[in-house]
Amino acid sequence: MPQLNPSPWFAILITSWLVFATIVLPKILTHTFQNSLSSLSTNPILAEPWNWPWF
Repeated sequence: MPQLNPSPWFAILITSWLVFATIVLPKILTHTFQNSLSSLSTNPILAEPWNWPWF
């Protein structure tokens, strides 16, 4: 059963992770967002109770 022989599959796994770590990962980590992710206001939201006209 060739599926149980780990030598070719382990080499493919290690090679693919090395390619991912050396090429793809730095490109993802250097990505910057165009919009800042800060909140719009720092004032707390004042919640008011609802007036239910049908109750």
